[in-house]
Amino acid sequence: MEFFISLSRGALGIAVLIGVCYLLSADRKAVDWRMVGIGLLLQIVLALAILKVPFVSQIFDVIAQFFQQVLEFTEAGAAFMFGGIVTDQDTFGYIFAFQVLPTIVFFSALSAILYYLGVLQWIIYGVAWVMKKTMRLSGPESLAAAANVFIGQTEAPLVVKPYLENFSRSEILCLMTGGMATIAGGVFAAYVGFLGSGDPEQELYFAKHLLTASIISAPAAIVAAKILYPETEEKDIEEQMQMTGDVGSNVLDAISRGTTDGLKLAINVGAMLLVFTALIYMLNVIFLGSTDLLNTLAARLGMADVNSWNEAIKTSTDGRFEGFTFTFLLGKLFAPVAWLLGTPIEDCTVVGQLLGQKTVINEFVAYAELNTLVQEGVTFQPKSIIIATYALCGFSNFASIGIQIGGIGAIAPGQRKTLSEFGIKALIGGTVACFLTACIAGVLI
Repeated sequence: MEFFISLSRGALGIAVLIGVCYLLSADRKAVDWRMVGIGLLLQIVLALAILKVPFVSQIFDVIAQFFQQVLEFTEAGAAFMFGGIVTDQDTFGYIFAFQVLPTIVFFSALSAILYYLGVLQWIIYGVAWVMKKTMRLSGPESLAAAANVFIGQTEAPLVVKPYLENFSRSEILCLMTGGMATIAGGVFAAYVGFLGSGDPEQELYFAKHLLTASIISAPAAIVAAKILYPETEEKDIEEQMQMTGDVGSNVLDAISRGTTDGLKLAINVGAMLLVFTALIYMLNVIFLGSTDLLNTLAARLGMADVNSWNEAIKTSTDGRFEGFTFTFLLGKLFAPVAWLLGTPIEDCTVVGQLLGQKTVINEFVAYAELNTLVQEGVTFQPKSIIIATYALCGFSNFASIGIQIGGIGAIAPGQRKTLSEFGIKALIGGTVACFLTACIAGVLI
């Protein structure tokens, strides 16, 4: 009975999300519902295969173990640099700057090596071939969608750089949405270490689910993009899939470039988290600190005292929120979305808060908050943590709009106007894709 209720919730969530895209579609009559159906079916089949078929699941367990090994390799390098701050967690605790950020640097360098050796190209080509044959995308469009799964929203366009200027508007939106709906390899490894918090079993657990989320979000992004802006131009779907990109002159050059790129990303992530965490704390204090003014207004209007209101919120949420804070407001705004994804009703406000933080700020802040809540002993239903993990796994936030316009626009100046026009559509499409993935995970897990 519980499974059928979960299945009904998941089906309702998928229907609502597809409906949102349809209502916002630029040409509803041109929507290729066959492609939409195949895309959703591909998502479900991939999720079932990875999570439920023993042989396939074991393969992904091995891949998850690889990412856990990456964390161990990184710890060895970080311990050489920072000593006991990294290795002695009993004394110093889990310090984000020393436990997580080095992972971004190392994995970026490792990815550069794999790209130089051609390993990543073959993986990307394989995923692209499947999407090209099943969803009938053009060759370059398939490559870009597959590359987004592994190398991120600013690097993936480089794989199809010669084709970008000739991309149709629908293909540009598909490229942007794919970037919003997936995550890059460097931050992927960081998320595994962050959510696992040094526990090998938890690291394996989250590595497998994050990998699953990023892979099955790729067809979901195509579905969302092709509903929002259907392809109306005749495209040669048999066009050859030839990848480009500067891999470096030799392996040492590749390592150097990867390390430099990873360092820039790590510094950016660290600074961004510092600032946005402080801003959220500031907004929470401002919301709570305004009670005196609200009390005066409430007294004049004959309403309940705001302090009692804050206490009621704290009590009703079992202490998860201090009162009417900024994070509580986000939670209430996104709670209906969390319910649609299949979140148990008692966790909808907290998961809604995470969804709001991910959309308004970014997924790193949301994952940080999830980790903090778990470490502080906030009780979650296991299903809520899974749904949150899948729903947050993507770059769909407002900052990514600027990143894509600047990054893709630099290598395809003729598309800058289209990129600017599609910023919000890409954000909506990427968010819908992540949420579709969470709906499916909510049913299967």
